[in-house]
Amino acid sequence: MNNLILTVAQQGVGRSTNYLEIIASASPIVKLVLLMLLVFSIVSWAIIIFKLVEYSNAKKNSSRFIDYFRKTKNFSEINKFAALFQNNPLASIFKNGYKELMSQMGANNNQQGEKLNHESIHRSLLRASTSEITRLERLNGFLATTASVTPFIGLFGTVWGIMSAFHEIGVQMNANLTTVAPGIAEALIATALGLFAAIPAVIFYNLLLNKLKVLISEMEEFVLEFLNVSEKIR
Repeated sequence: MNNLILTVAQQGVGRSTNYLEIIASASPIVKLVLLMLLVFSIVSWAIIIFKLVEYSNAKKNSSRFIDYFRKTKNFSEINKFAALFQNNPLASIFKNGYKELMSQMGANNNQQGEKLNHESIHRSLLRASTSEITRLERLNGFLATTASVTPFIGLFGTVWGIMSAFHEIGVQMNANLTTVAPGIAEALIATALGLFAAIPAVIFYNLLLNKLKVLISEMEEFVLEFLNVSEKIR
């Protein structure tokens, strides 16, 4: 029994070592393909972690800010509170709207009877909202690119590996397993690594897109809420 377990363990170790040997003995083209896929995978995971943290903080900070905004009617106090946040879409929108509002109120002090230009305030809020959306969307495109490109890069490595296998058959005039196995093995590794890079990118791109849609919806609601409050200012 012990001998059987030892034999299985040795076979398992042998298989693990063989994967490294296959990669080491692969053709330069396949090695380049594997390196590209590895880089795509590492960068994708780094972006995924960064964006999950970024969206989580944005959601948390926006919730804190909107609660303070609704219970505090003093725009000057709200503006001071908004300055405390680094990653807060609603606070950034508010600061731009507040700046435009104060600019108009300062001008109106010199021209008695002038009303606030709410269209101008609305445009200022929309510009800030667009800027925040652009900021939050950054790097997401790399995940979409990874999801769409890496399977084809892996497929290229697969085709090249199969071509190498057939080339060896032609050179050695022998179609046994020893001849074709190395080329087929490196081809399948390229396929697997391509999928390994693409699948998480697809999953988390869609997840991040849904989180972004929630943040965008909150920004749109806040713009309307800011306008409603500013219309009551005379």
